[in-house]
Amino acid sequence: MKRWRLYGRVVRLLLVVALGLAMAGVFSLYERLGLRNPTYRRQRWSRFFMARLSNALPFKVHVQGDMPRAPMLWVGNHVSWTDIPVLGMLAPLSFLSKAEVRTWPVAGWLALKAGTLFIRRGAGDSQHIRRQMTQHLQSGHDLMIFPEGTTTDGRSLRTFHGRLLASAIDAGVPVLPIAIRYVRDGEADSIAPFVGEDDLLSHLLRLFEQERAEVRVQVLTPIASVGKERAALAYEAQEAVRMALFGEVEEVRRAA
Repeated sequence: MKRWRLYGRVVRLLLVVALGLAMAGVFSLYERLGLRNPTYRRQRWSRFFMARLSNALPFKVHVQGDMPRAPMLWVGNHVSWTDIPVLGMLAPLSFLSKAEVRTWPVAGWLALKAGTLFIRRGAGDSQHIRRQMTQHLQSGHDLMIFPEGTTTDGRSLRTFHGRLLASAIDAGVPVLPIAIRYVRDGEADSIAPFVGEDDLLSHLLRLFEQERAEVRVQVLTPIASVGKERAALAYEAQEAVRMALFGEVEEVRRAA
C-alpha cells in the first residue's frame, strides 16, 4: 500500500512537472520570437503552476491572514524547497533564490523562466541584486525573499539579514512578514525540512512515502519601510515571524 502511494504521487508530480516544462517552453518561444512577455504574465502563470505543484505534494495547506492588495516585499522563515510552491500559490510572486538552485535539473530552468532572481553568496553582486529587487518592486510586482539566507529545521529562527530588505526601503513599499510551519501528528515535522547535505530526490521520496502533513502559513501585518534603517526593519520583521512561530517564550537563536 505504501509503495503504491509512493508511485501514485510520483506519477502525479511528473505530470505537473511536464506542465511546467510546457509553460516554460512557451516562455522560451516568446523570447526567441522577440515577443513581449511581461513580469505580471510570468507571475500569473507561475502561480497557476505553483498551485498544481503544491497540490501534488503530501501537505494540507492552511492559510491565516489577509493577502495584500498592494505590492510588497514578502519575507519569511525558510524550512524547505517546498516553501516555494506553498507560498507561490497564494499570490502572483517572484522569488529571490540562491544561485545553486539555477543549476538544479529541470527545477532550475523552470525557476529561471518564472522570473526568479538569483544571488551568489560573497560574489560581490549584492548592489546589482538590490537594484534588480528595487526595480521589480517599483514596477508593482510582489517579491518573496528568505532573509535567513538558509533553511532551518523549523524549530528555530535565524537572524534576518538587513541587506536583503534594503530594496523595500529604496522602493518605498511595505514588508510583509510570513511565518511558515510544518506540522506532523501535532509536532514540528522532522521530514519536511530540507537542510544540510540533503539532496532533492532523496528528500522528495521520503516525503512521498509518508502520510500527509500540515503546512500552516500565517500572513502577518505589513510593516512600513519608509524612514527606517534596514537592520531595524529586518529585526522588526524577524520578531513578527518569531512571535507567530514560537510566541514570547522562545528566544531567537541567532546564527553565529
